[in-house]
Amino acid sequence: MIFKKELLENWRNFKWIWVPIVFILFGIMDPITTYYMPKIIDAVGGLPEGAQINIPQPPPEQALLMSINEYSSLGVLMIVLITMGIISGEKKSGVAELILSRPVSFTNYITAKWASSILLILVSFITGMMFSWYYVNLLFGDLSLSQVFGAIFIYGFWLILVVSITMLISTLFKIPGLVGFISVLIVIFIHMLTSIFRHILTYSPANLSSYVSAYLYTGEMTADMWSTIFVTLIGIVLLLTSSIFILRNREI
Repeated sequence: MIFKKELLENWRNFKWIWVPIVFILFGIMDPITTYYMPKIIDAVGGLPEGAQINIPQPPPEQALLMSINEYSSLGVLMIVLITMGIISGEKKSGVAELILSRPVSFTNYITAKWASSILLILVSFITGMMFSWYYVNLLFGDLSLSQVFGAIFIYGFWLILVVSITMLISTLFKIPGLVGFISVLIVIFIHMLTSIFRHILTYSPANLSSYVSAYLYTGEMTADMWSTIFVTLIGIVLLLTSSIFILRNREI
């Protein structure tokens, strides 16, 4: 019931329209800009007469990674903005208390909201990556669809983790802006910690983006990739379980 309500709410808020469009823009922005940059610079002018612009075009794998990098920055920020008020907003308005006063379990309430958010994000992400793949094939050379779906599979776990982090923070605070700020800080902290202690944190979820790069060039799923995905899955389950526990035991 709550899952259907969330899906309907996302449709009424036009999220099923504008979120995929934004993800499409994130996916195609860098590949198209990179390809046409020499022409853009030439059209704008300002270079000495006779000067030539020679910007080497990246291979298709690198071009697709440009889209992944956009999702790592702007995409993650968008996800946090979309989900930061999913529970905190209802706690602040009193809607959460009204819903949970009915025969609705805390587990059902959390998992329904989590699942509806994941569905929206993953559909948008896949749509954006498909558009990116189309333009990469058109402008930079052939890249197999299986490679793209492999990249989507690997990186999708990181996006699910970001949603789960935001949802956990959303159960702790009633101010969506504060939830968003703390969630972004946590994501940045995970990246920084992984970068500093990379030799120790081999299976950190933040390594998934680098594993996407390795997969696109080799086409192989290594043991480290699977181990990192497994660790990420454990993190997602723990975050989701913690969200249910906190909401059940904390005053709404």
